[in-house]
Amino acid sequence: MAEPIAVDDPRDARLADYVGLTDAALRRRVEHGRGLFIAEGELVIRQLLVSPYPVRSVLVAPTRYAHLRDVLDGLDAPVYVAPKEVLEAVAGFDIHRGAVASAGRLPYPEPSALLRGARTVAVLEALNDHENIGALFRNAAALGVDAVFLSPTCADPLYRRSVRVSMGCVLRLPFTTLSPWPDALAGLAAAGFELVALTPAPGAEDLGEFPPGGRVALLFGAERDGLSPGALAAASRRARIPVRDGVDSLNVATAAAIAFHHFCGAP
Repeated sequence: MAEPIAVDDPRDARLADYVGLTDAALRRRVEHGRGLFIAEGELVIRQLLVSPYPVRSVLVAPTRYAHLRDVLDGLDAPVYVAPKEVLEAVAGFDIHRGAVASAGRLPYPEPSALLRGARTVAVLEALNDHENIGALFRNAAALGVDAVFLSPTCADPLYRRSVRVSMGCVLRLPFTTLSPWPDALAGLAAAGFELVALTPAPGAEDLGEFPPGGRVALLFGAERDGLSPGALAAASRRARIPVRDGVDSLNVATAAAIAFHHFCGAP
């Protein structure tokens, strides 16, 4: 059982994984270059520790270490304990949750592996808001979606804010990319999935017209632009969620939650 390691210098090279967490360009270079991502907060770190992702290290304030000790004491990775001001100097912001962890990324699985045995899957096109992606993953995990597929233009689900907003659900719900886009959508149809595009556009059928059950792939587009013509053309049907006049649409994570509940049924 490894002892926690006290660190009092924010320039300590052992904390390099955590430098500049609010600098998006730096984080893209660091995280993809080193094959890592960051989990923030006690609840998310607990999810990480029971996920398949290998932990590189944990950095916590003394009070957070006391709260996490039950799971950190048996961890086969270094646990650094530092004063809150050191955490803030390293990360570049006030980590009021007082705990971050670095973990190794895993290769994306083959789409066919995620489709095997699945009933309901979500397909995301060009979602570039990390908080929307995190919220959508949380909804998908809660409501029974089996896997998530991403177009190559989606934001990174393992970016710190996405992982945090998902409450760690992105670490347990399998996901992968579909490429080439949108041609790869044909593989879902060939595997027996009905492709249903969620869109507020005129001509779409009300969501209530769709019977739950069956194998379905639900397609969601970005907030402003929605689904591309190519993705819409790949879908066999289009569904809309009726809303009151004067409101053009719902937030994509909210719309996804409604659709997931409709197609998956009560958990």
